Amino acid sequence: MQKISDIQIWVSNLDERRYAIAVGILLGIVAGGVALLSVVAGPIITVGGIFGLLVGLYLLTNINAALYSIVGLMFMLPSGTLPFEIGFTPTLLDVVIGIFLVVYLVQWMTRQRQDFHFTPVHFLIFFYMMWLIFSFALGLRHSSISLTAMRQFVGTLLSIGMTFILVDMLRDSLQLRRLVLVILVAVTLQALLAIGLYLLPDTAANSILNALGRIGYPEGNVIRYIEQNPALPERAIGTWIDPNSLAGIVAIAAVLIAPQVFAKRPVLKYRWLTFLALGIISVALILTFSRSSVLAFVAGLGVIGLAQYRRYLPLLVIGLVGALLLPQAQDYVYRFVEAFTAQDLSTQMRIGEWTDSLRLISRYPVFGVGFTGTPEIDIYTDVANMYLMMANQIGLVGLALFLLTMMGVFVYGAVAWGRAKRDEALDSIHLGYHAALVTGLINAIADLYFFRLEYQGSITWFWMVVALCLASSRLVISNNPRLQR
Repeated sequence: MQKISDIQIWVSNLDERRYAIAVGILLGIVAGGVALLSVVAGPIITVGGIFGLLVGLYLLTNINAALYSIVGLMFMLPSGTLPFEIGFTPTLLDVVIGIFLVVYLVQWMTRQRQDFHFTPVHFLIFFYMMWLIFSFALGLRHSSISLTAMRQFVGTLLSIGMTFILVDMLRDSLQLRRLVLVILVAVTLQALLAIGLYLLPDTAANSILNALGRIGYPEGNVIRYIEQNPALPERAIGTWIDPNSLAGIVAIAAVLIAPQVFAKRPVLKYRWLTFLALGIISVALILTFSRSSVLAFVAGLGVIGLAQYRRYLPLLVIGLVGALLLPQAQDYVYRFVEAFTAQDLSTQMRIGEWTDSLRLISRYPVFGVGFTGTPEIDIYTDVANMYLMMANQIGLVGLALFLLTMMGVFVYGAVAWGRAKRDEALDSIHLGYHAALVTGLINAIADLYFFRLEYQGSITWFWMVVALCLASSRLVISNNPRLQR
């Protein structure tokens, strides 16, 4: 018996030694890999890679954290990419959306989710996505496809497809309210960054932004001015680099947040903080000198006032008129006068693009020319109007499907609004989501960033707003059996 006991102890000690040796070898491999990566890629990328790996592992355990990370990256580093290739170079947003999808699918496979929640509008979204795929395939007849274009198109489909997942995932008012708070924090940080970079000397701001070249950002002189003329005022760009795309996302987010200033149950306990954040975001929007986004922002505020807060409309009008009369605002007012009278170069270029776009539509009215190029050298698809660009690339049928989808979102929201406005937990966020979508659709009249494949951050943000509109409406309707009839 003693011999058997001694053998068991020896085997146990042997197993412990093997375990210790295995752990030591593993630690050695990891340390060697880190050291090698530091030499090859540099310490900054190494530290960033390790931090990113740890964050990624955590996101795989928490779907809400993955969603909030999408929001944070979308606002703060929309153009960031991995510092290495895997056949192609995925964006950081691609990676986090991929993690989010994996976690969501695992929840279904492990039966943490049992039933799928959706809305009637999702049928329209599905048909719109199918038409995008059809137009993309049809466009390959006259132009070849690159790996980058394919990645961008798939990323766009994933962003639109997020409307299905988010509506299923966001099943209570607490989740919707928390998401508003996350958006408020993220867009305020971007606004502060944009204002800070605007106030810095151009050389210092340019050096800071050039440091992002390690993760796929453009390098060189990235500071932007009105009409690309350094003699004219600088435009705020933040980490979006393009002032118009920054203005678009900031305007939509500002309108989404605005009802919280007057809400009976604001998502942020201290109302003055919400007001301060809205002021910071508004300043950043103004410094972009994007006239279409400013007009869309004012229109969004008007929708909020007419729908729920009519008593505050006179204050809005007085504030707007007062701001326009300030001496500091006269250059800004003159810019609007130039736009409406087509006296400035930007507006004249837009008019020229719209004219060329109408010529393209007349040649390819039904299906458009797709996403990978044009069949004739005298036409092009990029035009500073999302609706015309849609008609260029996916034809009038695709544009009609998109408009029908947007109409469906608002009709579904109107059905829910009668009940939502009596719910203190939902009234401000339901209104804010839909007013934000109105802002985006108005802004798209003079910009293309919510459809152009290269601007994944803008596309993701637009369709996230659509998803939030549907999620809030579905929650109201599902809680009221009479509205389901």
